[in-house]
Amino acid sequence: MTGGEPVGRRGFVAGRGAALLAGQAGVAQAAVADGPLPGFHPALKDALTFPLAWGNSPIRDFGTWRRAARAKVEETLLVDREDATPYAPEFRQRTDGDGYTGELVTLSLTRHERVRAALLTPHGPGPFPAVLLLHDHGAKFDIGKEKLVRPWYDEARLASARAWTEKYFSGRFVGDELARRGYVVLVADALGWGDRGPLAYDRQQALASNLYQLGSSLAGLMAREDARAAGFLARLERVDRRRIAAVGFSMGAFRAWQAAALTDDLAATAAVCWMTGLKEMMVPGNNTLRGQSSYCMLHPGLPRHLDFPDVASIAAPRPMLFFDGGLDPLFPADGVRVAHEKLRAVWRSRHAEERLHLRTWPDLGHVFTDRMQDEVFTWLDHVL
Repeated sequence: MTGGEPVGRRGFVAGRGAALLAGQAGVAQAAVADGPLPGFHPALKDALTFPLAWGNSPIRDFGTWRRAARAKVEETLLVDREDATPYAPEFRQRTDGDGYTGELVTLSLTRHERVRAALLTPHGPGPFPAVLLLHDHGAKFDIGKEKLVRPWYDEARLASARAWTEKYFSGRFVGDELARRGYVVLVADALGWGDRGPLAYDRQQALASNLYQLGSSLAGLMAREDARAAGFLARLERVDRRRIAAVGFSMGAFRAWQAAALTDDLAATAAVCWMTGLKEMMVPGNNTLRGQSSYCMLHPGLPRHLDFPDVASIAAPRPMLFFDGGLDPLFPADGVRVAHEKLRAVWRSRHAEERLHLRTWPDLGHVFTDRMQDEVFTWLDHVL
């Protein structure tokens, strides 16, 4: 009872009761401000100093730092690092395209589940350079790999896939374009998409929570599977294992630079529309604050040690490309600027700034258009 009026538990926590507690502590503030952010979120952000980042860490040998930083990322994934499960690939539903052959391959990326992926191989003797393509989120779960490779094997998904390419990729299937240019291409569904879904948008948080309850992680599983997929490509006889890149758009871009941080099987990385400073992203109105899709990219405790560009920097000095849209509503310009500055400092410290390609497209938003694709393809031809 306060002021003669009963206060329920929910009202106490979210309203006057919280203000009373804050007042007792000598701090008058709302318990929850700016939507889902706690009122004290500025203090939490100020406390994030990223002490393990290169330049902040007391470790001065870069190789030693890379091992320490990678180990910290792996620790927060909550998914076992060592998984010696044989890939045991099964190839089927082959088709001939324009200068390449398509196959569906079912393989074990972890010991828990068999995953179906699309594999495109250029015509010719090989071995070929290869690209691990990583699909986006987009709150669209009926298709995954089909966002990047034309689904010759599933007419029901073709219309959905074509509409997606029109919206984000100038009507192109990026995987097919790469295969025509002479790259082996592999793209698999992440948990919740395509053959492994479809997940509903408002069920993402429940899926992530249940995996945490089971001692695992949705984002960690995705990271491990992507690293293992790179290892699968590196073991194919048709692939030149020294010339494998990861390429992704949106969440796929996050997955691409994350995979490069976790495995040395990737010689280069192209990430389109996913790079920012964490603190600059955690602002009122940002999509991240809604939860849901954030759980695909959330590793508990990692921000106490490393920022997003710090994780990507584990891959230095290998070639990396980051494109951002100047009109992208998901990544504020100051966050992109902070991230680019951090990345540039790391590659410069390795005397390899020429291997880092940073570009903001001022007239574009959250897209991977044909103009951007052509520049990525040319860049891959140069660095691989």
